[in-house]
Amino acid sequence: MTATASRNALRNRLWALFTFFFLPGLLMASWATRTPAIRDILSVSTAEMGGVLFGLSIGSMSGILSSAWLVKRFGARKVIRASMSFSVLGMIILSLALWVASPLLFAIGLAVFGGSLGAGEVAMNIEGAEVEREMNKTVLPMMHGFYSFGTLVGAGIGMTLTALGLTANVHILLAALVAILPIIVAIAAIPDGTGKNSAEENAQRKKGIPFWRDSQLLLIGVVVLAMAFAEGSANDWLPLLMVDGHGFSPTSGSLIYAGFTLGMTIGRFTGGWFIDRYNRVTVVRASALMGALGIGLIIFVDSAWVAGVSVILWGLGASLGFPLTISAASDTGPDAPTRVSVVATTGYLAFLVGPPLLGFLGEHYGLRSAMLVVLSLVLIAALVARAVAKPAPEAQAETC
Repeated sequence: MTATASRNALRNRLWALFTFFFLPGLLMASWATRTPAIRDILSVSTAEMGGVLFGLSIGSMSGILSSAWLVKRFGARKVIRASMSFSVLGMIILSLALWVASPLLFAIGLAVFGGSLGAGEVAMNIEGAEVEREMNKTVLPMMHGFYSFGTLVGAGIGMTLTALGLTANVHILLAALVAILPIIVAIAAIPDGTGKNSAEENAQRKKGIPFWRDSQLLLIGVVVLAMAFAEGSANDWLPLLMVDGHGFSPTSGSLIYAGFTLGMTIGRFTGGWFIDRYNRVTVVRASALMGALGIGLIIFVDSAWVAGVSVILWGLGASLGFPLTISAASDTGPDAPTRVSVVATTGYLAFLVGPPLLGFLGEHYGLRSAMLVVLSLVLIAALVARAVAKPAPEAQAETC
């Protein structure tokens, strides 16, 4: 293969991964923006709707826990292809569940959809980390930025179609059908075998430190736990925090959440430049402190306009935590699929545990006070940021 052909193949591979990050965000937002209509169609209470949505959590954790084994057994390309196909299938099941008004079938559809995203998450990040190494350039944050961009596009389409009166079942079905062609086109650019076990890799893994005894990997887990907790707490509680804690109207609270999402998207699209210009440790520490400043201002300053500006700092601060720690985990030693899976699972646990914990604390002490937990974790992430440092060239050579 000529140098030009190799560069073109790598560029196509990069854009394929951008596509595979964008589509899950688009599909997620396509049904998430219709949850009020979905609840009405399924004729369930808010509490029962929570039970239905739990199918997504079960599927996501099942997918992410099995993802490392799947990647090592079949390779990232096959896992990405299967997971994206099942995400479309999950959306079709969701549409069918709304046609027949079945809460159980909708929960099953969410489990299929969540499982596909969980399994695909690790495979796409392993593939992305490999592209970073070949390009010698930080691109994982931008890949995650395409997921955020997908959610923004999906939310915009969802609001538009809701205003036009298109039913939720048709909207979800159309979203599933639109995703099919990009998946077929993009998967052709992904090479086979990334992350798949070989005899040489098995030998290297036996020589390396097991992940559960790797102190650097465990500290990276602390960083992703804190930053994912910060991201998840905003996703779940920010509008209500603005309404109950700062007196915003419900409409303004939703608009403030859009500001947080915008901060996340900008941070992920621009973060790679800062990481390459400075280094991972500096960027993680600066991001954590920026997020802490935004969260702290919201907690301690009783001002609506300060709170409105602070959510952008919160979004910028939380934006790079997940992609940067995934990239760092893949560099800590052999058996990258397992290492990435461990860190990704830790992040997912933060997403799952955070909402009920903050809800419990918010019920007893108020949401602004509950956010002290988030602030404390983000400050801890700043203290242990050294864990995400790139290994020395000699250490990389030993593990290659």
